[in-house]
Amino acid sequence: MHHELSLITTIAAALGLGLLFGMLAIRLKLPALVGYLAAGVCIGPATPGFVADVALASQLAEIGVMLLMFGVGLHFSLGDLLDVKKIALPGALLQITVATVMGMGLAHWWGWGLGAGLVFGLALSVASTVVLLRALEARGVLDSMNGRIAVGWLVVEDLVMVLVLVMLPALAGPLGGKGDAGTELWPALGKTLLQVGAFIAFMLIVGRKIFPWFLWRVAKTNSRELFTLSVIAAAVGIAYGSSALFGVSFALGAFFAGMVLRESELSHRAAEESLPLRDAFSVLFFVSVGMLFDPMVLVEYPLQVLAVVAIILFGKSAAAFALVLALRYPINTAITVSASLAQIGEFSFILVALGMQLELLPALGQNLILAGAIISIAVNPLMFTLGTPLEKWLRSRPDLARRLERPADPLAELPMETAREKLSGQVVLVGFGRVGRRIADDLVARGVHFVVAEQNREIVEQLRARGIPAVAGDAAEPAVLIQAHITHAALLVIATADTFHVRRMVEIARMLNPSIEAVVRTHNESEAALLREDTGGKVFVGEQELAASMSRHVLETLAERVPAH
Repeated sequence: MHHELSLITTIAAALGLGLLFGMLAIRLKLPALVGYLAAGVCIGPATPGFVADVALASQLAEIGVMLLMFGVGLHFSLGDLLDVKKIALPGALLQITVATVMGMGLAHWWGWGLGAGLVFGLALSVASTVVLLRALEARGVLDSMNGRIAVGWLVVEDLVMVLVLVMLPALAGPLGGKGDAGTELWPALGKTLLQVGAFIAFMLIVGRKIFPWFLWRVAKTNSRELFTLSVIAAAVGIAYGSSALFGVSFALGAFFAGMVLRESELSHRAAEESLPLRDAFSVLFFVSVGMLFDPMVLVEYPLQVLAVVAIILFGKSAAAFALVLALRYPINTAITVSASLAQIGEFSFILVALGMQLELLPALGQNLILAGAIISIAVNPLMFTLGTPLEKWLRSRPDLARRLERPADPLAELPMETAREKLSGQVVLVGFGRVGRRIADDLVARGVHFVVAEQNREIVEQLRARGIPAVAGDAAEPAVLIQAHITHAALLVIATADTFHVRRMVEIARMLNPSIEAVVRTHNESEAALLREDTGGKVFVGEQELAASMSRHVLETLAERVPAH
């Protein structure tokens, strides 16, 4: 009977203990996910007492990964991905290379073979998208420029790992493992690239039309449960189909499913309907990670565990920090990306399992990777928290900050040929996302001069090609606002979704131009009240403005149709 009910038993134990340990973690001022990991250790095979079904928990965790990646896709358009390609693509490839070399060096020092070192290094190089999303959402920066860069970076990592998982069986024989004699490297790689290319083409050409259309058909039934079912079925079904037909991972399949559904006007509703299930299954993901962990590795191999954690938390983070700055992005972008990568997760476990199956990786390697994953996931929120004092420390040393951000960047300064008359009484527009673009279109239509301050260098290049004055950089830095000629501006309009640095931007603007007016956006009333008090500017709350516009339209329509009494 117990065997027949193993699914129910596993879910009940995982969610029940996850709740208890999560509450305990919150009481101890720790992230809830530390509690979920501890719950997994308690019901895992390495600790005495009740042992849940590890295989079932892993499958439930896969569903969690699918739903979370689907949710990311719903917020992350193809345009967002293309906007960050010039930093995400080279950055991710170089960071994977650096981290893999670090891991291989460590493995060589321990006397492991080349194959073991390669698998070990690759497993240390790839971060968990699930952990990243939870961290970015908790800080409200998922839709910010830095958030989009971090997500794009990890999407590139995931694509690279898909190729690695296909190539590894072909390389296992030469690397000293149990390879498939019938598998040749180049045909296998070519087949994988064709499959991934075919999948992306299918999703962008066919999926963009079929899935949003299908969602509308379901919405017309006016059945909430059918709509929720259609969203979950699309997420899980497309993820499974993409794996079965095209050979890509569940996570990537679900991500692209969300990305094409974002084309539909129902994408916000789809995100809301799937949120409770995404949250529940993400708990199962963290519990399943904890179940795989053997705590004895901490006692028997403490120095090896410390070395692994050091590479994950500091080695590859330092490499990412240097790479982002080398690509001429601001310090706060470098810090966000570095903190995002300071953990490992689902792809590392898949890679380690394949390495064990191919007899490339020793059993100790699996335990060290799991120990590194558990510790890095638990510590990751602290890495984000440490980012703020680190940025303040760097900013308190202007000479060092200027050297790090490479002030010779041509995009950080307005061209000399920019007409002086354009920069008197102009609007300084911070952020050129969805909101910033609409504001800019209205300003252009009315002949109002403005300068855009934007962190994404590619957007700045595009704006300059259109003849719009723009500077690249973080507007929370005096140099960026000075280059935008804030001293001559009439208005500072902050259209970025990241409200974390708003106070600093307004403070710098007022210091350089005491008479300037500030206009700020936010998402909730409590944040709006704080911003009004701190900045003294005009604050717009998204929901309130939407309601005001709808009310205005209703009243205008009634005035036209209903005769006045």
